[in-house]
Amino acid sequence: MGTEDVVWSGSWVAERLGVELVGDGGDQGPGGLRDLLGLALRRNPKRAHLLVSNVLGKHVPQLPSRVYGAGFALGERVRELLGDEAAARAVVLGYAETATGLGHAVADGVGVAPYLHSTRRPVDGVEAAGGFEESHSHATSHLLLPEDPALLAGEGPLVLVDDEFSTGNTVLNTVRDLHARYPRERYVIVALVDMRSARDRGRLEEFAREIGARVDLIAMASGTVRLPEDVLAKGQALVNRYDATPGREQRSAPAQATRPATAGEAPAGTVTGAVRVELGWPAGVPDGGRHGFAPAHRDALEAALPGMADRVAEALPPGARRVLVLGCEELMYAPLRLATALEERLDAEVRYSTTTRSPVLAVDDPGYAIRTRLVFPAHDDPADGPGTRYAYNVAGAGFDAVVAVVDSAADTPALHAPDGLLAALAAHTGHVVLAVVPSYIPGAPGASDDVPEQPPLRQEPPMPEPLRGPAFSSYAPEDVGWLLQDLSDVELEAPTEEREEAIQSGGAHYAESLPVEYQPSAQYQQLFKAALETSAARIAQAVATVTDTVLAERSPRPVLVSLARAGTPVGVLMRRYARHRHGLDLPHYAVSIVRGRGIDETALRWLAAHHDPADVVFVDGWTGKGAITRELAQALDDFAARTGVRGFDPEIAVLADPGGCVKTYGTREDFLIPSACLNSTVSGLISRTVLRADLVGPDDFHGAKFYRELAGDDVSGLFLDTVAARFDEVAAAADADVKELLSADRAPTWEGWAAVERISEEYGIHDVNLVKPGVGETTRVLLRRVPWKILAKRDAGADLDHVRLLAEQRGVPVEEVDGLPYTCVGLIHPQYTRGATGADGKAVAAK
Repeated sequence: MGTEDVVWSGSWVAERLGVELVGDGGDQGPGGLRDLLGLALRRNPKRAHLLVSNVLGKHVPQLPSRVYGAGFALGERVRELLGDEAAARAVVLGYAETATGLGHAVADGVGVAPYLHSTRRPVDGVEAAGGFEESHSHATSHLLLPEDPALLAGEGPLVLVDDEFSTGNTVLNTVRDLHARYPRERYVIVALVDMRSARDRGRLEEFAREIGARVDLIAMASGTVRLPEDVLAKGQALVNRYDATPGREQRSAPAQATRPATAGEAPAGTVTGAVRVELGWPAGVPDGGRHGFAPAHRDALEAALPGMADRVAEALPPGARRVLVLGCEELMYAPLRLATALEERLDAEVRYSTTTRSPVLAVDDPGYAIRTRLVFPAHDDPADGPGTRYAYNVAGAGFDAVVAVVDSAADTPALHAPDGLLAALAAHTGHVVLAVVPSYIPGAPGASDDVPEQPPLRQEPPMPEPLRGPAFSSYAPEDVGWLLQDLSDVELEAPTEEREEAIQSGGAHYAESLPVEYQPSAQYQQLFKAALETSAARIAQAVATVTDTVLAERSPRPVLVSLARAGTPVGVLMRRYARHRHGLDLPHYAVSIVRGRGIDETALRWLAAHHDPADVVFVDGWTGKGAITRELAQALDDFAARTGVRGFDPEIAVLADPGGCVKTYGTREDFLIPSACLNSTVSGLISRTVLRADLVGPDDFHGAKFYRELAGDDVSGLFLDTVAARFDEVAAAADADVKELLSADRAPTWEGWAAVERISEEYGIHDVNLVKPGVGETTRVLLRRVPWKILAKRDAGADLDHVRLLAEQRGVPVEEVDGLPYTCVGLIHPQYTRGATGADGKAVAAK
């Protein structure tokens, strides 16, 4: 079909307002103005029309290769103009929000130029190096926030990049501000199109003479916009007219809303089931150019792009033929580069665009550039307060999947709310994928302290990525990312008696091997199910209480990090509750901590590189005497001293705190938590973690095994589903608990530790590590170790049924005693001998 047969997406406005585009080299054909631009109507009293770029990737979904290629080609022209020597000293500056990605692509084309873009998002602790106004825009203030104050102070050329030049006012404002602070001899202005009038072009030339600098201009195409005198009034009248006419505008509405939908409008939004994908964003690489982006950052990102694209591709539905990668306002470059990598990988049509704060009228007509729009609340806590945001030409575009890419500062409850962006997207595609790029904050852990020409100050070795089900564990991939390495093919199990002898003799650490997995009898499995049904509501209430306490006191967007493996089912439940009750899609990872050897430091480095450590909340199932609580605090102090990475809070959030060891808990009762009854078969089929020098290197995650062969006995899902089904039932009681806890004195009493020391002395056990208090720890003794005896509180009731059954099976006596702060305590005697046997013929400890 010839170009004369294609409907130009500016004809609707041109016909009604009398607007004309006149190209200097012709306005039709490839590369002509009509190929590059369409027209729409602004909701802006300062300018009636909007030039809608077909190659920018903002309002019109476009092939990412074309978007990136346009900017890169302009950068090559800059390098050719300047010459290699001058280009090596250049700095590229892009304009927010529209040209942040374009400017970054230009910097790539220049080759070795550091990049910075203006921003409308203030950042605490970062001093502005300049600012300027955009006179025709609806949001005018631009800030320049380079991490390195010297970035703009060099003598090399400054390359300024915008999507279009209409009057030149924005460029003049920028150069005027920067030249007063950092004078230089040369500026290069770059745009996709130069649409200035002859008068405006003369103003730029006059300004260059005034400041005594050379100013060059490069654009893909140039021309002028001819406007009738009454264009503002006519434009506003058209906007008002079509605002009142039902069209293809899709506005997310809260799920509770009952207003009727008008013609062409989407049904009320609901909280979506977006699939979250962990990108594996490279450590130390900024999310964009808000604070500067050095050539070394570019190299690290390029190396990581194929792996990130693979992870996104794996999250897409099979057979997807049309995929949109959707960026978020100023976050344009990261999703663009991800989209280009995805375009190369997929046998599908990939398109790219971003959301925007710019209000534009949508009209469903082939001759109009903005045919549909999605409307949703701002979700990045903007400095100018709550507002409305838009995504254009997404609704009705037939995308099989949309990959929404945001930075972590924009991964807020508003994003996941019933009227948020994800809900709006879900109404128009069968599959939504969420990819979150960690927001770069200068001076924060994981941020580089370098100057732009240098690589990051602290180069970390490459880190592995989290393991996820179903490849590793029976949990759903979104439930938890395991910061572990898979040792499933390694023989690690040893008979319980041999392990006990080696551990107590000092010949081996307990984390260097695994016990043989306990295979529950039919009677024991039935006991587990009965206990689960009996205690599900109590567990659900504790989950709700601890989750809401965390949200109230620790972070509105916590990153849950469970201590594998007892903490992991609790972390999954907390994540499910946060989503069910609050619409929050919280990240959740599982890490290894080993008594006497600390926490996995590679996992800590990974967390610091991908999240703000201050948002990390460590989660465990229960406390015993508080050994792991102390272990974690010491390990985090040691890690901070060695690496300089600070901000991790050692306070553990637990379901039950009978030992009085923490202040963030669901309950302080010592009751049966059914996940303590079993090992891997209630924890996603994952073993206890392993730390052995010949298997785990200094930059490896700790290890664990995935017992796929036990799938027939797996009750992990049953446990989660049974508890989660009681969330609504316990909500009111949990709310009351949280209200009471938030006003109570919850300082740790360490009552459990005192009791353990007392029991250790009374029973002649001089190693407190062999005294295991609480239902959970006692169960572990019976399942993994060689127990000596069990101390049980009198009249403990059904909470000890499974303990009594296990003790009977292993020939271990149960003594009922008074004065226990716990329901029960398991004892392992230090004078272990392999010759002693119990009633079942199995070895036990003998005194």
